[in-house]
Amino acid sequence: MRLLLVEDDTLLGDGVSAGLRHEGYAVDWLTDGESAWSALQSEHFDLMVLDLGLPRLPGLELLTRLRAKGLTLPVLVLTARDAVEDRVRGLDSGADDYLTKPFDLDELAARLRVLSRRNAGRAAPLIRLGDIALDPAAHTLTVGGQAVETSSREFALLHMLLEHAGEVLTRRRLEEALYGWNMETESNTLEVYIHRLRRKLGSAVIRTVRGVGYMAVRDSE
Repeated sequence: MRLLLVEDDTLLGDGVSAGLRHEGYAVDWLTDGESAWSALQSEHFDLMVLDLGLPRLPGLELLTRLRAKGLTLPVLVLTARDAVEDRVRGLDSGADDYLTKPFDLDELAARLRVLSRRNAGRAAPLIRLGDIALDPAAHTLTVGGQAVETSSREFALLHMLLEHAGEVLTRRRLEEALYGWNMETESNTLEVYIHRLRRKLGSAVIRTVRGVGYMAVRDSE
């Protein structure tokens, strides 16, 4: 999952981005509202963590612009403003959740998993496809009830594909979900991970759509 973190506190931003990368997110971190607005108009993100007290463009104004444009990106507001009025204003401006500083990284990760589930229209914590069950919280994968070991990147790739099962995801979107902006990859890296997952799950689970990308195949397709 690709996540946009917008936070101008460098110490906090560094800690949050490192913690969320450890959770398997590809984190792109920006420190002002205008840069974030520009990125949101040209890039695809799966989630956003947004501070309110930003330079150049305040967080609430950025959020208002985002919703006015019709973008449904799930947004968790992260702020030191803990008054009820501030929380209500943030939620009424289009935030999906609200977490005040200081906070625990485990709680932030759990809230992001909830937002991801809601956005996918999924109530259960496990993501299932046939006899495959993926647990984003525990970072575990089972096939037919048997545990299957994966690397962190294999898990993140499969998570993305299963969350969008039946939908063709482009190569670029998958690569950005794994790496974000700042990591260089070799041209065949994605194919290597796809090949490894097919060996572990069976060749029919992930379909190649030539010239476009890949899709996790539902049983009826």
